[in-house]
Amino acid sequence: MTHTHHAPVVAGVLLAAGGGRRLGGRPKALLEHRGRPLVEHAVRALRNGGCGPVHVVLGAAADEVRARADLSGCSVTVNPSWEEGMGSSLRAGLGALGGPDVDAALVLLVDQPGIGAEAVARVRSAYRSRETLAAAAYDGERGHPVLFGAGHWADISAGATGDQGARAYLRAHRDAITLVECSDVAQPYDIDTTEDLARLD
Repeated sequence: MTHTHHAPVVAGVLLAAGGGRRLGGRPKALLEHRGRPLVEHAVRALRNGGCGPVHVVLGAAADEVRARADLSGCSVTVNPSWEEGMGSSLRAGLGALGGPDVDAALVLLVDQPGIGAEAVARVRSAYRSRETLAAAAYDGERGHPVLFGAGHWADISAGATGDQGARAYLRAHRDAITLVECSDVAQPYDIDTTEDLARLD
């Protein structure tokens, strides 16, 4: 049996389901930045950073997001349980990847527009095997995006509850994570409150 060496398939998984509770219920995916919805900026960061296929997990105002944002070429999953928090969206995103063809998932959050293609490409390049765990670091502190080799998906999904996402899993596997310094090319701020909207232009 011959093994052909193929380039690893690293899917982009964009978590864009949040309802923006602290923003007066404005869905984060549709916040405007440079004239376009945040979800489009994040999709472009994943794509230009070398991820494909790109999966987008929607929740709050999913129909409106589909109508107003250009998500052509993306696979879209709607998480009906988005109000439970990020954990359910991470489960939905990893579950949508399915199949043996995808080697890793690179997870990006829609409300971090300061993270672009350069940071995505750096974290993606840390992929070594289906057991790889890698994350962007900002002055040594772990942040997003995060890369999960396919070998970790089942355990991450099992523990992804509430707003935890993969935090507990990453804490438990701290020593296995490759940290990729990105503070020179990205800013890891979140758009969470009305004050944060000043960062959008």
